[in-house]
Amino acid sequence: MLANGQAAPARRSVCARCARPAAACICRWIRPVASDVRLLILQHPLEVSNAKGSARLLHLSVAGSTLVAGEVFDPAQLSTLLAVEGRQAVLLYPDTPDDRSLGMPAPPPLPPELLRAPDKLLLVVLDGTWRKSRKMLYLNPLLHALPRLPLSDMPPSRYRIRKAHAPDQLSTLEATCHALGEIDGDHEKFLPLSRAFDDLIDTFVLHQGRL
Repeated sequence: MLANGQAAPARRSVCARCARPAAACICRWIRPVASDVRLLILQHPLEVSNAKGSARLLHLSVAGSTLVAGEVFDPAQLSTLLAVEGRQAVLLYPDTPDDRSLGMPAPPPLPPELLRAPDKLLLVVLDGTWRKSRKMLYLNPLLHALPRLPLSDMPPSRYRIRKAHAPDQLSTLEATCHALGEIDGDHEKFLPLSRAFDDLIDTFVLHQGRL
């Protein structure tokens, strides 16, 4: 009870699996998929409770993936996350020469043989808007030292509930599924998840963002 005798507002029930309000649970869209690539998703804190985000659905669907929220990561924690035995960490991010003016070094080259050995790869994904992900990269020097995997031949984004600043900018889920499909050499394997994400977006639009 509140001090004035009024009842306190009831807390919304939250799904224990997807951490979303029960009325907006996304678990029905989870599509389990496996990849030889290990996936590490670094999520900007402002994306954690964003109903339009795709990272949690991606994490819940891709076997063995890790999702960690933060903007500036403790170097010891981030070093541990990146140091997966037998795997080379690679950042899913385009080369950004303009960032040299900010003091960020050029990323090391990506050894082409790594793309032929998905079981030796840790794919690091930054989840956030372009501005947020760029800031995350800038604020975490350990990420500067990672080879980068840029995307190519990308399909058009269906992520129409958030505005992209360029036609080739995809949601975290779309970009990661495309990258995993390229590395695994099997885009078909990730189509069920991509289609489930499309259904989620359709439902979000239908309910005018009330999910």
